[in-house]
Amino acid sequence: MTVEEDGRAAGPGGTAKEVRRLDRVVIRFAGDSGDGMQLTGDRFTSETASFGNDLSTLPNFPAEIRAPAGTLPGVSSFQLHFADHDILTPGDAPDVLVAMNPAALKANIADVPRGAEIIFNTDEFTKRAMAKVGYDVSPLEDGSLEAYRVHPVPLTTLTVEALKGFDLSRKDAGRSKNMFALGLLSWMYHRPTESTESFLRKKFAKKPEIAEANVTAFRAGWNFGETTEDFAISYEVAPATSAFPAGRYRNISGNLALSYGLVAAAERAELPLYLGSYPITPASDILHELSKHKNFGVRTFQAEDEIAGIGAALGAAFGGALAVTTTSGPGVALKSETIGLAVSLELPLLIVDIQRGGPSTGLPTKTEQADLLQAMYGRNGEAPVPVVAPRTPADCFDAAVEAARIAITYRTPVFLLSDGYLANGSEPWRVPEVDELPDLRTRFATGPNHTLADGTEVFWPYKRAPETLARPWAVPGTPGLEHRIGGIEKQNGTGNISYDPANHDFMVRIRQARIDGIAVPDLDVDDPAGDARVLVLGWGSTYGPVTAAVRRLRAAGRSVAQAHLRHLNPFPKNLGEVLKRYDKVIVPEMNLGQLATLLRAKYLVDAHSYNQVNGMPFKAEQLADTIREILDAQ
Repeated sequence: MTVEEDGRAAGPGGTAKEVRRLDRVVIRFAGDSGDGMQLTGDRFTSETASFGNDLSTLPNFPAEIRAPAGTLPGVSSFQLHFADHDILTPGDAPDVLVAMNPAALKANIADVPRGAEIIFNTDEFTKRAMAKVGYDVSPLEDGSLEAYRVHPVPLTTLTVEALKGFDLSRKDAGRSKNMFALGLLSWMYHRPTESTESFLRKKFAKKPEIAEANVTAFRAGWNFGETTEDFAISYEVAPATSAFPAGRYRNISGNLALSYGLVAAAERAELPLYLGSYPITPASDILHELSKHKNFGVRTFQAEDEIAGIGAALGAAFGGALAVTTTSGPGVALKSETIGLAVSLELPLLIVDIQRGGPSTGLPTKTEQADLLQAMYGRNGEAPVPVVAPRTPADCFDAAVEAARIAITYRTPVFLLSDGYLANGSEPWRVPEVDELPDLRTRFATGPNHTLADGTEVFWPYKRAPETLARPWAVPGTPGLEHRIGGIEKQNGTGNISYDPANHDFMVRIRQARIDGIAVPDLDVDDPAGDARVLVLGWGSTYGPVTAAVRRLRAAGRSVAQAHLRHLNPFPKNLGEVLKRYDKVIVPEMNLGQLATLLRAKYLVDAHSYNQVNGMPFKAEQLADTIREILDAQ
């Protein structure tokens, strides 16, 4: 939190309260799973986006539907970093922690730097609640919080008092304490309030008294900030107008952006969009969102299991739809046989893998990047599949369009590797103009495409386009285009079943050649001075922390190059040449070195793998320290 300037604003009765201008702030709301921290953070984020700040968020919550109340495993948090300039991460550490109970304080205090502000709900610091998390003495009394600016607030009591005019029990009234806290923080940081009040009235339209109770609690929190002497300072963070190109912006999460990208791709391809899916964290939001868009010709099928979901999607691809299946790592394992069938049939199919911590059920609500090798090789036989990875929540839109382009153009299944950090995180997104999107229209086969020696014209389902090696896409029911499908090896051209050794060798090699020949852009390297000897190479969601770390090092006068991979199979054609230009290549990954393994095997480079598998994204300072150590050792 950087202070730029101070000012004064008149409070109630003409009392002047200090207004301090900042260039950025990191806030973390933390409480029990039932305290509404995700809703509170989401509303603060929406208001911040409408105000025009750049922002990045990190929701963090338990996998259990309702974890034990008041316990450390039950803590849910939402971190928001917003600024008057371009930012890339949700922040390394919170400048402000709002702790709704002792568990929230204990679970998060290690991340809070000295001098930061802590607002906590004193009503919840009872002996029983503190004992649940191992506090023998209240941290409010033992001096352990002396290094922080502490604001004890009886949030529950104040909320109940504000709602005494409503016909609500104390317990029901107390549930609105998150809105009181949201109002207080909205006052502290001069956030707009109108859309939150409108949101609450819409959300609880069928229960108007509950809606008004939440609005009243929200206003009470705002007024408390105005009147209490404990909060003598409020803060302003100016809009980040210079950080954004001109255009229309909205706040968007990764899963929502990905959903919109799929709809946009289908529209640009003039194809119906079909989703065959089985709900799984953290991919389920895509199924929820796409089910809302029947007006765009979207059909969604919630299958009884992962295998049925991808089977239905592959059938839709055969029928001429842009077909998608969504899942996470455990679901990919179940879908692998059908992915291999899609490779054999050479049909366009998008496999959206929102990665999470593993193995097995692992950490459903935490993030990881450990499915890369599964996407590359997790099938029997030689079954190559292109792999595309978005780098930010908003970039999930463009990555979805790109994955669709590859699938349609080259008649192949394509992996789209997002992860829980991108899926649930959010940032501003510029809504593109339609003419900025690629034209994805394709031609279905309409008649014979091969002439036999006797002059007979026939349809060969595996006759390939010379520029892409893609076979024709024949919609079932088209007269004269009847052809076989199935998993048994095909004869090239005719598509007849073939056990011929030479034909199988040819088919294996041409399927690989089709993937190797996919046109992808060259890798762009950010090396401003052109004299860097160390390259930091990332993929997927490491983009934000890596870029923030590189910026910090350059600001300190260090020379370091950066590049980020969107296409992981095939790699950009110039990747080998780029790697050889640098003495050292650092590859930060949220796995044990999967991309580094691929780079070493293919390009014979000494890729320095830097890994983290704790279920959380990298911190920028952590990466900066690691890169600095390697630079110093050069």
